[in-house]
Amino acid sequence: MAQRPAEQDAVFPAFVGRDYEVARIWCVILALGLTIGCAQAYEECGPLANAYGPFDYRTDQDKIAVVEQYHFTPPVENLKRGATGVIGADLDYTLRAVPNHHRALIAMVRWAERLKTEHTPGANYTVKCYLERALRFRPEDSMARLIYANYLTKHGQKEEGVKQLEAARENAGDNANIQYNLGLAYFELGDYTQSLSHAQRAYQLGFSLPGLRNKLQKAGKWREPEPLKPDADAQPTTEASPAGNPPAAGQ
Repeated sequence: MAQRPAEQDAVFPAFVGRDYEVARIWCVILALGLTIGCAQAYEECGPLANAYGPFDYRTDQDKIAVVEQYHFTPPVENLKRGATGVIGADLDYTLRAVPNHHRALIAMVRWAERLKTEHTPGANYTVKCYLERALRFRPEDSMARLIYANYLTKHGQKEEGVKQLEAARENAGDNANIQYNLGLAYFELGDYTQSLSHAQRAYQLGFSLPGLRNKLQKAGKWREPEPLKPDADAQPTTEASPAGNPPAAGQ
């Protein structure tokens, strides 16, 4: 009998310990006639097992440094030229080794948009697959969900994008960068109440860039937040935003 890959546990939780082929059959039955069963859809985006990795972008910096040195170089991230081949191949290598590499996910989205395709040359999967793989790997990664939510919204899937935002919000905690990017995402959706709430929290936590505050002020929705007592667990960062580039003043 065929063996079920270990990472299938998250996709077929009811079939833990059973034969993988049985899970596939039930999945197609439950799909009620859909052309592509969920097991097949899973296979289209590939297993997470990789020759090197997979590693978590947030916690395995010591292991991913070599990947960035040889594949996710500044010219690759800036979409200028590939490091070992075409740009798509180097981004693919990076995202197979580090599925939730935030900056590489953003670069892949931008590269596909520039080429006007969902499947860039040299890549093994579509852009949406890389985003789904990131969440299959680390479903609690709020920044990966933000990147996915932004992608869905820009591609006309607003309802699904909002669902991803809500899931990201549940795990955002006191990370100033994630709070800021949640505010940006809700602003783009026209939900100024949620945008203001996350913007205030981000600035309370020490986020320094004024872009979101400027947007809300221009829309007549800004209110100053209450002062916040210092918190040792707060994380005021300015990591890459899901919009595609690191947040910049005035954006």
